[in-house]
Amino acid sequence: MKTILLCSDGSAFAEGIYRYGAWFANQFQAQTQVLFVTDVRSQKVVSTGNFSGSIGLGASEQLLNELVNLEHERAKFNNQRARLILKNADQVLKAEGLSDVELINQTGFLVDCFHDFEAGADMVVLGKRGEAAEFASGHLGANIDRIVRSSTKPCLVTPQTFAPIERLLVAYDGSPTGKRILNFLVDNADGFKDIEIHLLTVAKSDSDTERSEQLAKAKDKLQQSVGHTLIASLSTGDPEQVIANYVEQHQISLLVMGAYGHRRIRHLVIGSTTVQLLRSTKIPMLLFR
Repeated sequence: MKTILLCSDGSAFAEGIYRYGAWFANQFQAQTQVLFVTDVRSQKVVSTGNFSGSIGLGASEQLLNELVNLEHERAKFNNQRARLILKNADQVLKAEGLSDVELINQTGFLVDCFHDFEAGADMVVLGKRGEAAEFASGHLGANIDRIVRSSTKPCLVTPQTFAPIERLLVAYDGSPTGKRILNFLVDNADGFKDIEIHLLTVAKSDSDTERSEQLAKAKDKLQQSVGHTLIASLSTGDPEQVIANYVEQHQISLLVMGAYGHRRIRHLVIGSTTVQLLRSTKIPMLLFR
């Protein structure tokens, strides 16, 4: 892993983004980029259309000039806000021991700007919620689904509060996405060598030999790379509840899983199990397409 892209909006979740991003950057000796996008809509005021028919030509010209001045003032405010947010990001990351930090400010729409920089990154980090976090504590941020759905890179979705990563859980289902997760962990094994790794497969029944064999193969593959014993478990029940209970009972500090289920609508929305876990868990989730 060479480059990690942190997407920040300066919200209450920003520090979690920076500190988890710093943890991964330190573990993998990766360069860190911080992207802040000023929403182009925030610089627009009301329409500057032709008001002359309703308020008179002179008044219309005066109103137009005032609107233009207001847009200039908003642009200046947004530029200053962006500088302060990126300065704070730089301070937090350097306090975490990072020196190779690139600060990026763009104006536009986050999803569009994101794709310009995603190609050069190996992992993306974003907060569970954004600017409206205090007003929507039970909801996910509006950009999570759009970014995770369109990103080709692993996406780390972070909570507001940072906690050191000591135990990692892979929710493994034997799917192509699950195998990509295994390959990611194998390729980056050095960064996880001090982390206790758990593998969990949720089966329909205890006699599901296919799932059991998939889990055994996954355990063998990972164990050869990380060099220490893994904990593998096969459980039955509702996947969301089984995974959530496992996270709590084993004090898991990072959950790794696929972003989607196997339904035909998987390319349209994040899977329901993933969404419910994002809402209910208080730990970061590393999601793969």
